[in-house]
Amino acid sequence: MRRVISGGRGLWLGWVSLLLCLLSIFQTRAEEPLLLEVDFARTNQPFRPLHGVNKGPDVAGGIFNLTEAQRQLGIPFTRLHDCHWPVPDVVDIHVVFPRVDADASSPASFDFARTDDYVAAVRQTGAKIIYRLGESIEHTRVKRFVHPPAALDHWADVCLGVIRHYNEGWAKGFRYDIQYWEIWNEPENRPSMWSGTDEDYLRLYKVAARKIKSACPNLKVGGPALGYSGQFKNGRFEPSAFLLAFLAMCKKESLPLDFLSWHCYTADLSELVQRSKAIRQLLDQHGFRQTESHLNEWNYLPNNSWKPLSKSAGPEARERCYGEMSGPAGASFIAAALLELQDAPIDVCNLFHGEVGGFGLFSENGVPAHNYYALRAFDALVTSGTRVWVRGALAGRLAAGAGISTTNAVLLLSNFSDEHSSCEVVLRNLPWGTEASFEARRIDAHSRWQPAEQGMAAGRLQIILKKNSVALVELRPKRGAQ
Repeated sequence: MRRVISGGRGLWLGWVSLLLCLLSIFQTRAEEPLLLEVDFARTNQPFRPLHGVNKGPDVAGGIFNLTEAQRQLGIPFTRLHDCHWPVPDVVDIHVVFPRVDADASSPASFDFARTDDYVAAVRQTGAKIIYRLGESIEHTRVKRFVHPPAALDHWADVCLGVIRHYNEGWAKGFRYDIQYWEIWNEPENRPSMWSGTDEDYLRLYKVAARKIKSACPNLKVGGPALGYSGQFKNGRFEPSAFLLAFLAMCKKESLPLDFLSWHCYTADLSELVQRSKAIRQLLDQHGFRQTESHLNEWNYLPNNSWKPLSKSAGPEARERCYGEMSGPAGASFIAAALLELQDAPIDVCNLFHGEVGGFGLFSENGVPAHNYYALRAFDALVTSGTRVWVRGALAGRLAAGAGISTTNAVLLLSNFSDEHSSCEVVLRNLPWGTEASFEARRIDAHSRWQPAEQGMAAGRLQIILKKNSVALVELRPKRGAQ
């Protein structure tokens, strides 16, 4: 009996020893720096500015605006949707055309004043505009505006009045040359965004798209800003029934579809690229090879769950979720996503959103959050010059990008979910020799864009990069090396 117990104890100790050994190996591997290689002699196309946003700098109430802060981001496109939400008083059709039965050919029927100011503020940031024709989301019990128009031709004429006001100077308007005009938002999101049926929206798109394109053939018309485009099953993309019906109608009726817009909120960094590939393939299969693909609402969704943001959620859960979205986790997700989307078949991206409050880049008082600086870091990379070859990033976990100009080089690293705590970067073929001075800025739990390390790099650079952190490194020639 004693021998059996002794043998069992020895076997148990052996398993414990093996387990500790394996844990030690895994820990050692996690502690080993991730090896990245950057070859500055192997240049690529320029970085694509995919860091568009929703909502302009004019904060509801007019107490302050975010024009300068948004200008510093170098935003390429601002989509006008849910502006001044939850009490939208600009952009929406019911705002600019308050009397439904009024004459759409008369300037007196329109009220553009507040929207004029809003659009002008967006232009001051340097961003181009994507104008959503329709209404903002209504989470209230009583829905006032998200209903199918009673007269589709009349509604399309109202849209033409908006277009002509901002592009042709009509009704004491402007010549802004806004190219992108989107018909409604998330019509499959019922009843918050659309109280009608799928067929009701398809008829609306058919009438409005034809009338707008006929009157303004050089503009780009699209939609439907899908909140749900489909799901992945066993590695295959299954498009939603709404999306298939929409494409089938556009094909059958030869309708204009200059861009297909869709949305994705996720905690899976790889999903944005996978979904963009699937939608591009779907468009091509249906004969829409020239149709652009617009991911014009996206953001980090902690744990892939809307529950903390639902009506039944408590205020503490809601605050934690929004805090994670705007904090280091959200910042690292955004920076990594923009890097990974560089090679994805996507044409325009608009983060939701660029204003204050939940989902946004600023606190209610206009203080920039961590995710704001993720866009600052990405814009620094976009404007750094020519994109160069980088190897060693971990798809879906840790992303890297580098660019070079005649005077400096920039390296952007974003660790969203990898357990490595540091990166060793091999710097090959710097045009000014092997030695370079460097300065790093960080976005993490302890820092929002503050300068961090600086020093000299001789062919290699060691960067601490824990999970949920971003580092922007600027490299310059050693003094006297140019």
